[in-house]
Amino acid sequence: MYKIFFKPVADFFASLIGLILLSPIFTLVTIMLSIANNGKPFFVQLRPGKNLKVFKIVKFKTMNDKKDASGNLLSDAARLTKIGTFVRKTSLDEMPQLWNVLKGDMSLIGPRPLLTHYVHLYSDFQNRRHEVKPGITGLAQVNGRNAISWDEKFKFDVQYVDTISFALDVKIFFKTILKVIKSDGISAANEATIEPFNGK
Repeated sequence: MYKIFFKPVADFFASLIGLILLSPIFTLVTIMLSIANNGKPFFVQLRPGKNLKVFKIVKFKTMNDKKDASGNLLSDAARLTKIGTFVRKTSLDEMPQLWNVLKGDMSLIGPRPLLTHYVHLYSDFQNRRHEVKPGITGLAQVNGRNAISWDEKFKFDVQYVDTISFALDVKIFFKTILKVIKSDGISAANEATIEPFNGK
C-alpha cells in the first residue's frame, strides 16, 4: 500500500511544497549559474526511469562547456566552475529534480537515475534497480554516494527495491540531510565526478 499509493502522494506534495519554499534559493542559484555558464543555468539529460522509461532529468549546471584546441570538452575537473563547486558541495545541483518528482518521473527517494548508455551493460541483478522510480537520494547515497564502488552502489539499489518502506524512506531522508551538511562522498577519490561504469 505504501509503495503503490502513499509514496507517490507524499512525493507530489513534498516536491510541490519544496519548490515553493525553496524558490528564493532556486532563483538566486539560477541567476548565479546563468552568469557563470553564459546563460545556461540548467543541465538537461535523458535518463532511464522505472521500467526503463526514459525521461529528461533537470539539474543545475555546475560545469561550463569549455573545449580544447581540437574542439573536445575539457576534463570535468577543468570545467567545474567556482559557483558550480559550491552548488555541488551543498547538493543544490539536485534541487531542480523536485520538478521531475512533481511530474511523476522520479521519487524523492530511490535508486539514482544513471546514464542511458549504461542500460545495455547491466546484469539482470543490476537492472532490478529499475523496478521502482529513481530518486533524488537513495540508500547508496547515504552509504557512500560517489565514494563507493559501482558494485556496492548496485547492491544498495537492489536492497532498497527489496525492502522499500515508509520507515526506510524516513531514515534515508534524515541521513541525506546529515550527508549534505558534512559534504560526504560527493566525488570519487581524486576525481571531480564518479568514474564511468564499464559493465564489470
